[in-house]
Amino acid sequence: MLLQKSISNFQQKQAIQHGKVSVGDYVKIGIKINEGDKSRIQFFEGIIISVHNNTINTTITVFKRFQDIGIEQIFPLASPIIKSFKIIKHQKLHRAKLFYIRKRIGKDAIRIIKNKN
Repeated sequence: MLLQKSISNFQQKQAIQHGKVSVGDYVKIGIKINEGDKSRIQFFEGIIISVHNNTINTTITVFKRFQDIGIEQIFPLASPIIKSFKIIKHQKLHRAKLFYIRKRIGKDAIRIIKNKN
């Protein structure tokens, strides 16, 4: 019991203040990368296609397309390697997962909501 409390306290200290994260948000995440004795921050920018809510162990799957190749990465939000987290654009959706975006190409992958004209 004491070990679980200390682990949860450590994870809460490592947790980044990310605000309200939902599927369809366009985010920019800064990841700390260690290369030998040097470290740098590399940014990963894309659309959240799924959120797995599990209290402190919440993970998000972020999808981006680079040179016509789809790249997905899973980030635990309480990870110490995440140095910055910014929601660039928020989109209101009625879906829980956006796995169909994997098949889309170009700007169709970014445009999720259809215009009501």
